[in-house]
Amino acid sequence: VQLQASGGGLVQAGGSLRLSCAASGRTLSIYTTGWFRQGPGKEREFVAAIRNGGGGSFYADSVKGRFTISRDSAKNTVALHMNGLKPEDTAVYYCAADRGLISSSIGDSSRYRNWGQGTLVTVSS
Repeated sequence: VQLQASGGGLVQAGGSLRLSCAASGRTLSIYTTGWFRQGPGKEREFVAAIRNGGGGSFYADSVKGRFTISRDSAKNTVALHMNGLKPEDTAVYYCAADRGLISSSIGDSSRYRNWGQGTLVTVSS
């Protein structure tokens, strides 16, 4: 599956953005799809993921209550709705997908074999 992330941009603190991960080549709904981010001078970190087949969603503690991940099977996309953005959310955001992930692996970027290019989110204070 090929992935393409989009929707990044510059937003003020407290604002909202919606990122989209579009898939081609395969049906994305059969994959667990995750969002990861890498801020300036930081390591890549898990943000959120949604299981294939309606198996639920998962969030990093830092974004719980502010970010929502959703799937649109008709459009073959997964979206990350980001509200209440903070300057510390500034990062390049990547979407990734793989199959057969167990719950304990969902937040581990090394478990994902399919990655999209990043999209930059900048939150100004």
